This record gives sequence, C-alpha cells and structure tokens, in this order.
Amino acid sequence: MKENETVFTKKLDIQYSEPAAEVSFEEFDKVLRSRRSVRVFKDEPIADSDIDKAIEHGLLAPNSSNLQPWEFFVVKTPKIKEELARYCFSQNGAKTASHLIVCVARTNTWKEHCELMLKGFRDSGEEVPAVVEQYYKKIAPAAYGLIGPFGILSPFKWLLLNGIGLTKVMARGPVWPSDLKTWAVKSTALACENIMLSLRALGHDSLPMEGYDECRVKKLLGLGRHQHLVMIIGAGKRAEGGVYGPQVRFPKEKFVHQI
Repeated sequence: MKENETVFTKKLDIQYSEPAAEVSFEEFDKVLRSRRSVRVFKDEPIADSDIDKAIEHGLLAPNSSNLQPWEFFVVKTPKIKEELARYCFSQNGAKTASHLIVCVARTNTWKEHCELMLKGFRDSGEEVPAVVEQYYKKIAPAAYGLIGPFGILSPFKWLLLNGIGLTKVMARGPVWPSDLKTWAVKSTALACENIMLSLRALGHDSLPMEGYDECRVKKLLGLGRHQHLVMIIGAGKRAEGGVYGPQVRFPKEKFVHQI
C-alpha cells in the first residue's frame, strides 16, 4: 500500500462490474407507505414460500463488514406458535399471525464468518486481494475480538484504543460485550426491515414486536448467551380493523438537521 493509504481508502483493482437495475420509485413508495404495524390478522395462512422469499430478502440487507451476524427462527408449528404468542403477552398480533419470525443477533459468529468471507473469494476462483485478506485476518478480529470472556479484556482494549485516539482518527469500539451486542443488533434490525417490506410487496402484512418475555422465549428456542433477541415479527394478512389508526409521524424538522 502507498504511504498514508489504509485498508479503508485503498481502491480494489478487481475486474467486476454490476450495473444498477431500473426500479420504480412509485411502486417502492407504495410499498413503504402501506407498510403498517398490523395488530390483528385474518385467519388466513401465508404460503411458506412467501415467508421464504421475505427471509431471503432479509439476508440481502447491508450489514457490518458483511459478517451477517443474524439468524431467523420461523415459527409455524401450532403448539410452539401458541406458546410463543403467550410469551408475547398474548397480544392479538402474535395470536392471530400466520407465522412468527424470531429475529436474533449473534455476537459469537464473527470469527467463523471472517473465514467464510475469505473462503467465498477463493471458491469464486478469484485471488483474494491483499487488502481483503488483511481486513478479515487482522483488522476484523482486532475490532470484534480482544474482549475476552465476559469482557475481562475490555478495560485494556478501551485504554489502548483511546490512547491511540489521542493522536489519530481511531475506531473506539466495540470494546465492551454490550458494544458487540449493539453492533450485531444494528445489522439484524436492517434485515428485519427488509423482511417487513418484502412481506408488504408480496401482499401481506407484519407486526414488529418488542413486547415479550425474553427469558422464556430464549428458553423455548434453546438460545444461548451470545444470541440476542431483536424483535419478533408477526406475519399475516391484515384483518378488518387490524390497523388501529392513521399513521402518526412528528414533523420532520424535529429530526432532520441541515448542516
């Protein structure tokens, strides 16, 4: 690499091109604006194939370092679905959904996925660019690792990163286990939005739920301490009266700042 050039600034010299597809803004706008949090669904099942398509679209979501720190549990078995709905406080959206999708962020797969990224390059027959190998063998492990069991190494990592940051632009995290959880949750939440928009484009509806007994849900699904619930999505067809009111959004001036 040239002097002062980094893994983040070096442009890869690869023989690959992907033109942007033509899309309809009007149809996208319709999908986006008609997505609502549906509180009651019709007693009408959604085809498993449509759920599969929505999950596939979820897996296409952008994510940090392409390490894909997520997994999705599609619950359709009546007995398990009934129990899961009870753990969602028996809210109508959970009880009447055709399927429940439990969206989980993983904080212990980054190392394996670094290897899978490099394997993907090799399997494609392309030579792995040196900058890519450096990123997944050195930079990513340093960024997402060096925390230790239960964050035992986190204070030392914090001192190191913030010490270096006194004299140069520096990434300051993730340092603590909670930082790593936030990192994984952000990417998983992007996938969740893809899933819900995909369901709407397929003519279905959804309800993202954060109201649930996390301990009982994790026990039901056999999840470990590195698997973090992000939300449970109810999927179905909206019933008459399933949307409880018009969409309310505060003025954009409250949130958007021109600098």
